[in-house]
Amino acid sequence: MTKDVEAVGPAAEYSGKDYHDPPPAPLLDFDELSKWSFYRAVIAEFIATLLFLYVTVLTVIGYKSQSDVTHGGDECGGVGILGIAWAFGGMIFILVYCTAGISGGHINPAVTFGLFLARKVSLIRAVMYMVAQCLGAICGVGLVKAFQKSFYNRYGGGANSLADGYNTGVGLGAEIIGTFVLVYTVFSATDPKRSARDSHVPVLAPLPIGFAVFMVHLATIPITGTGINPARSFGAAVIYNNEKAWDDHWIFWVGPFIGAAIAAFYHQFILRAAALKALGSFRSNA
Repeated sequence: MTKDVEAVGPAAEYSGKDYHDPPPAPLLDFDELSKWSFYRAVIAEFIATLLFLYVTVLTVIGYKSQSDVTHGGDECGGVGILGIAWAFGGMIFILVYCTAGISGGHINPAVTFGLFLARKVSLIRAVMYMVAQCLGAICGVGLVKAFQKSFYNRYGGGANSLADGYNTGVGLGAEIIGTFVLVYTVFSATDPKRSARDSHVPVLAPLPIGFAVFMVHLATIPITGTGINPARSFGAAVIYNNEKAWDDHWIFWVGPFIGAAIAAFYHQFILRAAALKALGSFRSNA
């Protein structure tokens, strides 16, 4: 979840002549590998994803243990689906706010993939972010298992799986649409042109991103447990390591990546008309 900074003063008024799109990121930027800021950003993605998985998976397991009537729980106890959705959305809001100025606050390989397609990050940075996010997710869920092993094993480890009564097509569609909502929100909330135009309206970018995660969870928890983040699904599956967790695991990679690609195309080529701008620039230089 990246943020581009434009030199727009607090009293400046937006006009088409005042705004210029930032240059696209190079496909391969080997100079990044010699900069401490690059490694600092990778570490920030690792820690942010670790914290994200630790808090959210712990919330899921806590809810299941509190509502398990066979072990003395209350069927109406715990935070419920609403509370779980708030945990995921709230943590994204907090972590994006904390890391946006360091790494862009992606915390999700699907977000990183969408921003890579839009030429917001280089291929090297995208790959390193995804690796860091997956490792952070594994470590975050590993901490949950280490602290509450009995509850962790009993209540499914917070792993994503397709709910009974739904086929893979429904699950895949839910992941595609859910990730589209998230990545589309990321593009809209961090659009530098919008920031320049609406500089008089203070909008905290992590807030709509967190709300997008919250709303998608409300809609898709009953279907897939809500992935929309391949690192979240992968980390939980690796630590839980149950056959059911791996049965339809591909859904939680293919769905989010397709959704992110559609969101990137829609924002860049439809809303921002990047293709038309490129064609106009080509004609003017011809």
